[in-house]
Amino acid sequence: PGFYKTAMADLETLRTKINNLGEEIKTLKSSPDAAENKDKITKLIADLLESKKQFSDLNNGIGVDGKPYEAPLSKAEKKKKAKAEKAAAAAAAGGGQKDGQTKNSENAAKKAAKKAEAKAKRNAYKEGKAVPTPSADKKAQNEKKTDKPTNKQKPKRQQQQSANTLKPFELAFNPNVGVATRFSPVVALSVAVLCNVAPDLTLTANHKRAECSMGTCGASGVAVSGDVAIARYIASVASPGSGKKELILGSSPEEAALVDMWVTYSTEMRGSEGDDTAVIASRIEAVARTIEGQLLAQNTTYLTGHRLCLADLCMFASLGFSDEVCMPHISSDLVQTLRWVKQMSSNVALMEAHQLALSIGSSSGNEVKSELDPLVEGMNPLEGGLPGRVVTRFPPEPSGYLHIGHAKAVLLNDYYARRYQGRLIVRFDDTNPSKEKEEFQNAIIDDLKTLGVVPDMVTHTSSYFGAIRMFAIQLIEQGLAFMDDTPQEKMQAERMAREDSIHRNQSVEEAKRLFDIMCAGKPEGAVWCLRAKIDMQSVNGTMRDPVLYRQNLTPHHMTGTQYKAYPTYDLACPIVDSIEGVTHALRTTEYNDRDEQYAWIQNACDLRRVRIHAFSRLNFINTELSKRKLTWFVENGIVSGWDDARFPTVRGVTRRGLNVQALRKFMYSQGASRRVVLMEWNKFWAENKKEIDVSAKRFMAIAADPKEHCVLKITNYASIYDASTPHFVSADVHPRNPSMGKRVMKLNDTVILEKGDMDGVAVGEDIVLLKWGVVKISSIQVSDDGETRVEGEFLPDGDVRKTKRYFTWLATDSDENVRRTSTTPCTVFEFDNLISKDKLEEGEDFKDFLNPNTMASSDIIGDAGLKMLQHNEVIQLERRGYYRVDRPYISSAKPLILYMIPDGKAKAMGGLVGKLAHR
Repeated sequence: PGFYKTAMADLETLRTKINNLGEEIKTLKSSPDAAENKDKITKLIADLLESKKQFSDLNNGIGVDGKPYEAPLSKAEKKKKAKAEKAAAAAAAGGGQKDGQTKNSENAAKKAAKKAEAKAKRNAYKEGKAVPTPSADKKAQNEKKTDKPTNKQKPKRQQQQSANTLKPFELAFNPNVGVATRFSPVVALSVAVLCNVAPDLTLTANHKRAECSMGTCGASGVAVSGDVAIARYIASVASPGSGKKELILGSSPEEAALVDMWVTYSTEMRGSEGDDTAVIASRIEAVARTIEGQLLAQNTTYLTGHRLCLADLCMFASLGFSDEVCMPHISSDLVQTLRWVKQMSSNVALMEAHQLALSIGSSSGNEVKSELDPLVEGMNPLEGGLPGRVVTRFPPEPSGYLHIGHAKAVLLNDYYARRYQGRLIVRFDDTNPSKEKEEFQNAIIDDLKTLGVVPDMVTHTSSYFGAIRMFAIQLIEQGLAFMDDTPQEKMQAERMAREDSIHRNQSVEEAKRLFDIMCAGKPEGAVWCLRAKIDMQSVNGTMRDPVLYRQNLTPHHMTGTQYKAYPTYDLACPIVDSIEGVTHALRTTEYNDRDEQYAWIQNACDLRRVRIHAFSRLNFINTELSKRKLTWFVENGIVSGWDDARFPTVRGVTRRGLNVQALRKFMYSQGASRRVVLMEWNKFWAENKKEIDVSAKRFMAIAADPKEHCVLKITNYASIYDASTPHFVSADVHPRNPSMGKRVMKLNDTVILEKGDMDGVAVGEDIVLLKWGVVKISSIQVSDDGETRVEGEFLPDGDVRKTKRYFTWLATDSDENVRRTSTTPCTVFEFDNLISKDKLEEGEDFKDFLNPNTMASSDIIGDAGLKMLQHNEVIQLERRGYYRVDRPYISSAKPLILYMIPDGKAKAMGGLVGKLAHR
């Protein structure tokens, strides 16, 4: 237990585990296979209860819900406890609890009285007498029941929330109030954006609130209410010493007093919900003329000088905080006011604040610009997203090929960039030369083309190594970073134990000297690394002095040997995001703990803050997405390469038959969720089937092995068709889209059928040959070697709608040249999961769960039209399934190669059984 507590000392790690276990249990319980997963659910519940107990043990008896921990009770124990609490409550009220014998006697008496009264009523009704009235005792009881306090006697409900219900920097307001009203937090949001702290705010919709409120970061947990009060608080606590408070609230007593004067006036002039048009117009005109007089008298850009301050924000709010609202009501002779309004409405910070105030309702209708496309189903608007100003980025590390998880990240980034008419940056995070190769970089660019993603910029973190090094030196000079030579294992133990490094308090001069030695590539610098000096006592492990820089003498694939030390991703990412103008960094929820560190680095380097938008990581059953583990499969020959159809790489799934449009729809449907769940592949492939079915041409094919097909002889063929000339039947290549053309199939008196289709067919039964007609079976013979021969009579007037059995078929001929021209030899491949277990538990080695049978091939004979198929075409072999052309037909020696595409169903199309499990 002592070792376990040491290893799991971080409460946040346990909290994450508890949340994930809870979500997994919910998912399993709600799935159709809940009964089959009963043992797994029981095991997960036991793990969940044990984790909760460990959390409380490490947290001085306080559970993960913030309440004193109580061990879970059984149903019987819960019932007994509830009964005891009820009895105690009754006793506390003075009534006590009557003994069981007395209570039973009273119940029996009441029951007998009710029966007697009912009997008297029935007898009176039969004799035509009046129905008896309730007894005096009954009347007294009824009167007693109605003797209840009225609503007016009830204590009034507390209308205002207590202060401690809001977390620090949680800003709650009613999304139904207009931005132009005094109850909107638009001024506070503007100050937050101007002070570069808007990403720190948690915006919460609360329909019960009359005015906006925000939790403070003080120990008392006091909440501040009112737009202007919140704005003043944000300006006061944002970046102490940066001068932002003075810029917003005034740099001198005189200027501060002037600001207060305008704030007081604007508060009186801000509108209320329900104001009619005449009132709004009158108010705007009065405010506009007041502004005009001030600007003319002072000859300044803004109300109190030549810089924007709280006075301007409040007065703009009194005009509706939008040029579209106020401009129609401002006279054209108020030139200075019109200039000031245009200047305010075009300020990017104020535009972002306006969007934040509107988007709290989380609907695409609450957005500043109406020209944006409606949000696709499953996606949420970007917080603070402005048309034409959104910049997203996808930062892959060029150390492997893109997999299905990367595809979700890049498609979401691409979607938001295009919807908001912004830009997408693809930035190669090449900070570790030991793992990166130009081969992987080129492969990623090709994969992006496959996904239909065209970035607006392609950059490299290595292009900013010089700038990042300067920021690292800046952190050292500010006393926010130090050099450390603590061995990695000891450093990890110290961080878990929250113990300071012995070098934490080294001088700035010493840290700079050692940093230069490390960056010069000197041997004595190899043991040193640069660490941030943040908070070793933080509950967030990522804030315990993380490593920012390390020496690495491996030549870089882009910069060669120019640099001898490289920044970590944790340092480089927030710096380059800010420099490149990224507005929204989309990150998976596994980075949640690192978000605080990300913000710390941008604040410490005095960089523009970037807003983080979290989404859940994509996980699939029976699948590994770790680059290290995927590399093992390739290097050990388990798969043929990174484009193997069994691989979860972008190349692998597209080679197996994934449609990119289906991939986009699936990713968008998952995009907004932050719940980490284990997805099943069948949902993924079912979405894919919807897309490919629309354009998949139809063909027929039969097993080539004589033991797997049977021969049908049509005995009356010669009497119906002229044997001297060939005959054909044509059909649409797609039954729901005739415009796609026709396919032609040759007829003959001998055809081959799937042997499995003949199971259960009796002599005298009718069958349907698809696209041809009805045949009545007259004879079925099975030879000693297992071959089946069938005879039947073709019925020209047969009704296919009254026949239950439908067969695919191919005409065969004794002439080899005829067979060669009328059929196409094919090899079809089926695939299965590489991992046999749905989900690997912690500590389990994926190598112990390798599936021995993951690929199988079969030879088939298909329509002549299959010879015309091109590489990557997707087709349907009727009653077999969907296939992608991996290699077109070249010759009989190099036949057509088809890869079977999963359709998300439990059983194969037409009931035909393949060599592997159907997916």
